[in-house]
Amino acid sequence: MEHFFGLFFRSIFVDNMIFAFFLGMCSFLAVSKNVKTSFGLGMAVTFVLLVTVPVDYLLQVYVLGPDCLVKGVDLSYLSFILFIAIIAGITQLVEMAVEKYSPSLYSALGIFLPLIAVNCCIMGASLFMQQRINMDPSSAQYIGSVWDSIGYALGSGLGWTLSIVSMGAIREKMEYSDVPKPLQGMGITFITVGLMAMAMMCFSGIKF
Repeated sequence: MEHFFGLFFRSIFVDNMIFAFFLGMCSFLAVSKNVKTSFGLGMAVTFVLLVTVPVDYLLQVYVLGPDCLVKGVDLSYLSFILFIAIIAGITQLVEMAVEKYSPSLYSALGIFLPLIAVNCCIMGASLFMQQRINMDPSSAQYIGSVWDSIGYALGSGLGWTLSIVSMGAIREKMEYSDVPKPLQGMGITFITVGLMAMAMMCFSGIKF
């Protein structure tokens, strides 16, 4: 249980998908104009991660890994295709649910809701999970069970949500700020993201 929570909190603060790996930046920059839409997309990404990463873990361990189906055969080279198919399927379900139960959020997110399927954060989490299965079990990043994969997926999703909601709140405030004209728009946004990433580095020394 200690390892589960360590992995969970590490994926939020130390291995943050935005500020440590800069994955999912397209939708992060495009949608983070206000807190409401930022939170909605963050929850959608978290849900997709929470479903896809454990499923991908089970596929990797019981289907794609060496000697899983046939002795002497390693099907890991199929992981990209299967991971993408699972992500696309879950994203489609999320899109239909949001359209049915929250039309206003669906309209606000626009094209970026179906584009969760190609969000680098989702695919990156699955590939990092695949890499961490083979790590030393004593490592804080090791994923050795489906529960570890759930903790990692939930932490990664909440970390991404924390990042985009924080950015949305800052950009709402910047609407009323006197930003120099050459820096208005994406200029000040990129500077803010860089400063936030530097601030998040303070967690890197904590041992989870």
